[in-house]
Amino acid sequence: MGNLNTVWEITSFGPGGLFFCNLLFAAAIVFFERREPRSVWAWLLLLFFLPGVGFIFYLFLGADLHKRKMFREKELEEDIRAIIRDQKIMLKKDSGYTDLIMYNMETADAILLEDNDIDIFTEGNEKFDALIADMEKAERFIHLQYYIIRNDVLFQRIAEVLKRKAAEGVTVRVLFDGMGCRGTRRSCWKQLEAAGVHTAEFFPAILGRLQLRINYRNHRKIAIIDNKTAYVGGFNIGREYIGLDEKFGYWRDTHLRVRGSGVMGLQLRFILDWDYAAREHLVQEEEWFPGPPMGERDHCDVQIISSGPDNSLQQIRDNYIRLITKAKKRICIQTPYFIPDEAVLTALLIAVRSGIEVNLMIPCKPDHPFVYWATYSYMGQLLNAGANCYIYENGFLHSKGIVLDGEVFCYGTANMDIRSFALNFEVNAVVYSAEKAGEMERLFREDLKHCTQVTKDFYAARRLKIRLKEQICRLMSPLL
Repeated sequence: MGNLNTVWEITSFGPGGLFFCNLLFAAAIVFFERREPRSVWAWLLLLFFLPGVGFIFYLFLGADLHKRKMFREKELEEDIRAIIRDQKIMLKKDSGYTDLIMYNMETADAILLEDNDIDIFTEGNEKFDALIADMEKAERFIHLQYYIIRNDVLFQRIAEVLKRKAAEGVTVRVLFDGMGCRGTRRSCWKQLEAAGVHTAEFFPAILGRLQLRINYRNHRKIAIIDNKTAYVGGFNIGREYIGLDEKFGYWRDTHLRVRGSGVMGLQLRFILDWDYAAREHLVQEEEWFPGPPMGERDHCDVQIISSGPDNSLQQIRDNYIRLITKAKKRICIQTPYFIPDEAVLTALLIAVRSGIEVNLMIPCKPDHPFVYWATYSYMGQLLNAGANCYIYENGFLHSKGIVLDGEVFCYGTANMDIRSFALNFEVNAVVYSAEKAGEMERLFREDLKHCTQVTKDFYAARRLKIRLKEQICRLMSPLL
């Protein structure tokens, strides 16, 4: 009985109890979870300096328990692997990117999808006008998946089309993330359901809007219409994405419209996510996977790369590293958040010091202050190594991707940060086309007209307050 009283006293909510909780969480982080050393140290420091708050943050942000069990239903079918095995045998060996294609096949189950037409959108109104026009033509189904869907003027336009098409007999599915859509009222989804639209929530909140899973968010933005047309990129659904938010002003993003066999890669990604969230088994129904017509214009080869915490590998991160190491002349990167892990940062530093022209473009204003100042810190490290660093001044830059030597590019939903690499569900398209990569690079050069180049002297002259913000946020970067 005396021992029980002692345990009760230690674990009571006093200084001793906080110490005991911190000790337990520290032991869990160090001995039971496979984390990068700097992530371990960041959590230990947080627990040490904020003993009353640190373990609460850990429960919401850091807990990694039962992750494999949580996602074990999201496995690819064996027939996909069979297609990849056949492609490996047939793949030509004279392509300059054959090794990259093979790597993505091996690590990301990314089939090489040939003969695609690709349209690039950088402006929200143009992208959503095109999407709505394609949905108006739908005859069989419309599949939408977005991290953020705000019930505002933009979604009201989209919802009107969805309801009308559902009434015409078109199957309509809308998949949204529980955290990204936490501000959207349940009545919005109920109205869609009443109109015949199927909806599903990825990792829903409990007890109303209480969201216990801040990590493991589905950050993907995908649309598929009739297996003929698909969209993937950075635009969510909300008024800010069409430039109607005064805080951000003009919203510069990148979205791709794919027509051709690449549609099937995005359809498979949507179906797998839908099955997990809606507890259905559409992946076993062949009607959702008829072969789409080939592209007739651009003939681009595409690989759709997905990554997320349901896999032990970080496929999009590793694809970025492989791309960086293959650069011969120049690398152009756009990202709203630049918090690379050690591997990505080292690859970029090696590229700079090898004479490769490395260009990094980030926004001028933060939507997440801690993330922004950590970004500024890592940008400074690249700048001091000799990279060209630019601050986009014409509104908010949300575009996410990399262009390599004007020959290949990788754009999609993943930021170049640790959260996108390891904690979010993301999807990117790797496009092998000198014509389209050249277009993407030209868009990058156009954006430079609206940028301020950060010089070494300018960066060195920043105020002490800014330096302190950078260092604190960089220390916290594994947690952001």
